[in-house]
Amino acid sequence: MKAKKLIAPIVITTLLVLYLIAFVVLAFLFSVPLWAKLLGGLIPLALIGVSVFVLVERIKEVRSGEEDDLSQY
Repeated sequence: MKAKKLIAPIVITTLLVLYLIAFVVLAFLFSVPLWAKLLGGLIPLALIGVSVFVLVERIKEVRSGEEDDLSQY
């Protein structure tokens, strides 16, 4: 049953990471100033890192059974 709760976050994170990687690749394909290429690459890479971190935290929550703790408040 825990696996069902993990399917959506994993699929959504995977799609988001693929989209952001494509954005990084496209940022370096166009002829724009270097600062724009760096921003176009660094910001999506930071978002990828945050997305993976949040996914790992969600997996930990589901495995430990903490996902229903909000109902206590």
